[in-house]
Amino acid sequence: MIHVAIIGCGSISRLHIEGYLAFPERCVITALCDMAPEKGEDQKKKYGLEGAKVFASHVELLKTLKDGETCIDMVSICTPPFTHTEITVDCLKVGVNTLVEKPMAASLEECDAMLSAAKESGKMLACIAQNRFREPITALKKILDAGLIGRVLHAQVDSFWWRGFHYYDLWWRGKWKTEGGGCTLNHTVHHIDMLIWMMGLPEKVTAVLSNAVHTNAEVEDVSVAVLRYPQGTLVQITSSVLHHGEEQQLIFQGEKARVSAPWKVHASLAGSNAFPLPEHDTELEKRLHDFVAALPPMQHTGHTGEIEDVLYALENGRPPAIGGQDGRNTIELISAIYKAGATETTVSLPLCKDDPFYTVKGILAQVPHFYEKAASVQSFEGDITTGGSYK
Repeated sequence: MIHVAIIGCGSISRLHIEGYLAFPERCVITALCDMAPEKGEDQKKKYGLEGAKVFASHVELLKTLKDGETCIDMVSICTPPFTHTEITVDCLKVGVNTLVEKPMAASLEECDAMLSAAKESGKMLACIAQNRFREPITALKKILDAGLIGRVLHAQVDSFWWRGFHYYDLWWRGKWKTEGGGCTLNHTVHHIDMLIWMMGLPEKVTAVLSNAVHTNAEVEDVSVAVLRYPQGTLVQITSSVLHHGEEQQLIFQGEKARVSAPWKVHASLAGSNAFPLPEHDTELEKRLHDFVAALPPMQHTGHTGEIEDVLYALENGRPPAIGGQDGRNTIELISAIYKAGATETTVSLPLCKDDPFYTVKGILAQVPHFYEKAASVQSFEGDITTGGSYK
């Protein structure tokens, strides 16, 4: 039986708690931790976690572990981004496996500190990227890996979200120091992880950052980046929290066909003058449809799917599907987008340790403050959303 602690009992913790509760024969939640302990008590009551202890800090929690008062094998870290590194490193140092919410951290320096702690402890460092555990996304990955559309020539990543004006009133949001960035880091992290999973990191990045409507935030609420891959392949990424309808999608244009999530297929045929014919390559389109239809259904999806993978990894002594290096890769590309947008230059990857955008301190000194945060509230009521299903 794997004993689990939830650190951070805000909105996103619900998905972790429900994920672990889906496997009662394999794990049990023994501790809840939040700087506002009443939030832990609320989750304990809501989910009937009668045996769980509630703590006001991860330091207090880990002390009871050292003293033998609490049994913990792994933690889910569901706190604001600026706290991820400290909590993760502290947990790893005392021998506790970790699953960290997105984004992994706010800088590559912090990611490397977490990776180093994991290596030294021999314990697991897993990072949340739950969209890999969605059937439409898995289908795209398998299609690209199988080469069914040929080489990817262009990809379009629309990370379209909508957040009302007061979204950035929450005390830690809207400030570079505590949120680590705006929509590029905290929303498009999902889509950037999926893109890197499918295509790897690019060679060069250009970008533009802006804040078009959320004038109570220092950070960007929209950005557009263009990535350059070998052989001339380009990828465009739009990050936004101002798009009504949140129509998120990933589109891959290959040599032979176009595929996307939400699922759509088109395979053009050229006439003698090279213009597209009215008819399509229906044989290839059928092969693509049949390929996806033949994929086995996923028993668990989203956060629950990733948590099941983490539990299996612990039980069987293998790495998790989404580890610390995966989390670092997303931060590297996001850091490059911020550097390109802030300096108005083209940025080459990888970023080196002497690059200002390797550290939080360097990032804070370089990025624009679009507006100053004027309002601050401790918490919001109501549920949160975590993006589309891509169906």
